[in-house]
Amino acid sequence: MKEIVCKLLVIGAGPGGYVCAIRAGQLGIDTVIVEAGKPGGTCLTVGCIPSKALIHAAEEFDATQKMLTGKNPMGIRVEGASIDLGRTIAWKDGIVGRLTSGVSALLQKARVKIVHGRARFRDGKTVEVETETGQQLIRAETVVIATGSDPVELANLPFGGRVISSTEALSLTELPKKLVVVGGGYIGLELGTALAKMGSEVTVVEATPQILPLYDAELVRPVMRKLTESGIWVLTGAKAIGLAGSGEALIVETSDGHQQTLPADRILVTVGRRPRTAGSGLEELDLDRAGPYLRIDDRCRTSMRGIFAIGDVTGEPMLAHRAMAQGEMVAEIIAGKKRAWDKRCIPAICFTDPEIVSAGLSPADARTQGYEIRTGQFPFSANGRAMTMQSEEGFVRVVARADTNLVLGLQAVGAGVSELSAAFALAIEMGARLEDIAGTIHAHPTRSEAVMEAALKALGSALHI
Repeated sequence: MKEIVCKLLVIGAGPGGYVCAIRAGQLGIDTVIVEAGKPGGTCLTVGCIPSKALIHAAEEFDATQKMLTGKNPMGIRVEGASIDLGRTIAWKDGIVGRLTSGVSALLQKARVKIVHGRARFRDGKTVEVETETGQQLIRAETVVIATGSDPVELANLPFGGRVISSTEALSLTELPKKLVVVGGGYIGLELGTALAKMGSEVTVVEATPQILPLYDAELVRPVMRKLTESGIWVLTGAKAIGLAGSGEALIVETSDGHQQTLPADRILVTVGRRPRTAGSGLEELDLDRAGPYLRIDDRCRTSMRGIFAIGDVTGEPMLAHRAMAQGEMVAEIIAGKKRAWDKRCIPAICFTDPEIVSAGLSPADARTQGYEIRTGQFPFSANGRAMTMQSEEGFVRVVARADTNLVLGLQAVGAGVSELSAAFALAIEMGARLEDIAGTIHAHPTRSEAVMEAALKALGSALHI
């Protein structure tokens, strides 16, 4: 058996793992990274990037369809429109290929050795990797576990046949006529909305009383309104029971206790994700857990000395940018730098229609933590740039302490608001007060002016509303 000895072994080349390995290589650490699939992990290959490509294609087709039907108020008309989903998927795959190649090149530039295969722990310092050419043994002083997560499978709706996960949904070459989405979180709504815009009849089944249950009702309301306008049928307080008959329909129990049968060519199950640990030998290490996740401290250290864990395998929020920040921090800690996780906020985005972005505390969260607050909200219906882009739905909201005006949170719902996430996070990380945001000149005409106006509203000095 071939043997490699290194200072740092990173298991998993997703966003957290590859960033950790690149930074470690830059710092002169002898680093090896192991990955069973393509570099980039779920996010780059079957998650964030391909889903956003599909969403963009759907939006372009939807806009063209509205021009075709004469619903475009700007007077633009086109004759004939169709979509070749196979070509759309090929275009998406091309983007993924460019990015995975880019990650490989960055790892090589940082002098990181890449081993392709599945890693299994022998002990806390040694792993076996099953490669195409045979067994590879790797011994390391320090190990970073960055194995990511997998879609949760329901016992009554196992994946296979008509029942698919987000992974399969991103590789469909034929548009399902009828699609049922089980789970009204951001993954289900993003993909369901995209396929609806391409022409599928979509029904969303959500067990809780509200779609996007992690967000407050005020942010969700514009999304729900747009779903209804788009012809997407949403069943809240409903549970998926199982397949009917030959599997051509889904049986659901509605909020009133009655059963209903929903015909479906495809059933997309998006009820969450679970840490990817099966077959890795982690059970042999007996690491402390927080539920199904690996327990870590503020330096991403596990309960075993010399073993770190980052990303989805450590629990919520399962976000690529959180994993990247953890990976960069851990690499610097291993290099001897003094670092600790002291982030004030991790922005979260739903690429629904309209989009939702949230950073820091919502009004309810702030009150729960004992703060007396003041809030300011500014609608995009009063924003000139939003009007010129036919995207007036939604608003920007700021949450601040009532005594000091320190900004605790920023949220928005509207077209393109994902691009406000950096400004939101920056304001909170730098300890901005309402006066700082209100006193900063925001370029006109832009959607970002709504951020300044929301701060002015919280100060009682609103100008344009």
